[in-house]
Amino acid sequence: MKNRILIHLFFISTLALVLSSCGGKKQESVQPTDNSGKKIVETGELAAIDSRSFILPRFGRYWWQMKIIGIQKHGTIVKAGDSIIQLDPTDIKKFVIDMQSQLETQTAVLAKLRVDQNNKIQELDSKLKSETATFNLKKLELEAARFESDRIKKIKQLEFNQAKIEFSKIQNQMKWGKIFRANEMKIELIKANQMKSELKDANEILPKLTIRTPISGIFQVGTNWRTGDLIKIGDQIYPGNNMGNVPDLTWMKVNTTVGERDFLKISKGQKVVVRLDAMPKVRFDGEVSYIGKLCHLKNEKSRQKVFDVEVRMLKSDERLKPGMTVSCEYK
Repeated sequence: MKNRILIHLFFISTLALVLSSCGGKKQESVQPTDNSGKKIVETGELAAIDSRSFILPRFGRYWWQMKIIGIQKHGTIVKAGDSIIQLDPTDIKKFVIDMQSQLETQTAVLAKLRVDQNNKIQELDSKLKSETATFNLKKLELEAARFESDRIKKIKQLEFNQAKIEFSKIQNQMKWGKIFRANEMKIELIKANQMKSELKDANEILPKLTIRTPISGIFQVGTNWRTGDLIKIGDQIYPGNNMGNVPDLTWMKVNTTVGERDFLKISKGQKVVVRLDAMPKVRFDGEVSYIGKLCHLKNEKSRQKVFDVEVRMLKSDERLKPGMTVSCEYK
């Protein structure tokens, strides 16, 4: 009997000790895993958060292509304000010279037109005064001939009618001549203003032919879409062509993806361990800064559906370079 009691007491004390030890354990944090219980690890590629592309704009309506006469070497370290690309200004300078000559000619045409119009106005004013005097005279003669014979009255009436026609004619010339001269002057002024505008635009383009980077970083030469090679001095490029890029290497991010099954397991601000393929033992800290809203195929040859994800690096490190392949382990 005594042995049974001792056995029961031993069993109860052991059970109590086990329960207390289980209850005292702290709950460990659970890392996101996929359906197989493994951690979520995805590959990605480093990119600069701040990167500037230099696309050739359309300079005016006359220049459909530009020639490269100077360009920094691929991989050159540049500072904000440095010149990285120089476009050939020859055609635009020639245009400026030609347009200045045309504008001088057009200015002379306007000056001559003003003189001619003033002379025409004076001539018409003189004719109007003369016809006004003739009209008034014939009107008085017609009134004075009311006591004359019918033949004389008829003659005076015809003379008055003729003077009236000439007077009306010169009045119409004055009226329509004023409109014609105004339109003629307006046309020539439009021509002159258009030349001035094009000359101003061309002069404003010239300093823009020296392409300067607004940020510091490493200059990456663009690709000539016709040859597939890097752009070089002497190449002709067209509006819309990318001449180069300057990524700021101070702050980097990882462009990566996450499978559609793991999409709901990650969130913005979540910590991520980033490892370079070239340095797998070195750990870099990051966090999720963007999660895409649209699902798409990972690539053309894959049937896997993924969402785009951006991971922002929390510290700047010179070992992180654009284009390097990394792995992202979500914590």
